[in-house]
Amino acid sequence: MTSIAILGAGRVSANLASKLVEAGHQVTVGTRGAVDNWTGPQVAFASLEQAARAGDIVINATPGAGSVERLSTLRDVLTGKILIDVANATVRDDEGRPNGLLYTDASLAERIQHALPRTHVVKTLNTMLFTVMTAPRSLATPPTAFLSGNDAEAKAAVGDLLSDLGWPKEWIEDLGDITTARGTEALMLLVPSIVRNRGMKPFALTIAGSDK
Repeated sequence: MTSIAILGAGRVSANLASKLVEAGHQVTVGTRGAVDNWTGPQVAFASLEQAARAGDIVINATPGAGSVERLSTLRDVLTGKILIDVANATVRDDEGRPNGLLYTDASLAERIQHALPRTHVVKTLNTMLFTVMTAPRSLATPPTAFLSGNDAEAKAAVGDLLSDLGWPKEWIEDLGDITTARGTEALMLLVPSIVRNRGMKPFALTIAGSDK
């Protein structure tokens, strides 16, 4: 059993919490205020700082546009910990759809790593509808969970956690260091077109390769 903190109390957090609790982990959800309309399992709720202190592994499920600012206030608390970043930082159009990247010179994950130099940041699970994060086998085609991060041991630990979420190891692709998150975050710009064409159905991006 691992003690896991999930920062943010939205639908992504609720979805992850449900599967992690089912897998036997102890989950604390960090929030900045009262929690309304929580759809996840019975878990402990705490402030962002209290949750971060409680977690051996911390998941950033806060809105990407404000993640760097929020996490920067937790710099000391997050020292030495693994931080899994599942967020995307995008500019939104009038209808709330991704219309551009908030950071054009680096990824959100890079910005977080720069703000938290003593934390092991790993980017993953940001290239799919949130329901697929915990149900990869629900898709007709095997999806890919990409990993980006500077620390090999941290990425290995995140890979083990992904296994608890239902991801076979052969569906996990280690892209390299944290700069490789630029590619996976840019894929968010495809989402409005995918949703327009297919509706709000579960989807993920994957690598279609050949062993030949």
